[in-house]
Amino acid sequence: MTPTLSGRIQTRIVALVVVGGLWTLIIGPLLPRPAGSSLSDMYAALYTALIVVVVLGIVWELLYHVLQQFRWEKDWPTMFGLLVAIPEGIAAYLLLDAGLPWDQRMVADGSASFPLAAFLIMFTTTWLLVWAVVNGPMQLFFLRWRFRGGRYDDRW
Repeated sequence: MTPTLSGRIQTRIVALVVVGGLWTLIIGPLLPRPAGSSLSDMYAALYTALIVVVVLGIVWELLYHVLQQFRWEKDWPTMFGLLVAIPEGIAAYLLLDAGLPWDQRMVADGSASFPLAAFLIMFTTTWLLVWAVVNGPMQLFFLRWRFRGGRYDDRW
C-alpha cells in the first residue's frame, strides 16, 4: 500500500491527536518544568506543542509530496518517515520559542519560555511512539485503512 497524500495527512492528524494526546497526558507530570510553573501550565505548553506539530505536519506533508514525485516509486522508505522528525522537530520548537501560535510562557512573570528539555523528551518519545504505532499495530488491526491508501474516509 502506498499512502495517498490525503491518507498521509489523515493518518498524521489521527495518530498525533489520539496516540500523541494520550502519551502527552501520561508524560506531562514527568517532564522537567521551570520553577514556579504549575502542571496545568505544563499541559497547556505541551498540548500547544502538539497542535503546532499537527498543523506544521500538514505543511510538511505537502512538501514531502512534491519531493516524492521525483522518486520512482513515489513513496519514502520507512526509515525516512522516522528521520523526518529532525527537521520537523527543529521547526516546531523554533515556532514555539518565537511565541507562535501564541506566546506560551510557563510562569506568570513571563521569565521562562517553553523548556527545551521538556520539548525534546516529549517530541522525541511522541514521534517514536506514533511512528511505531502507524508502522505496526495500525497496519495489522486496521486493514481497511491500509487498502484505502491510509485514508479514514473515502470522501476526502
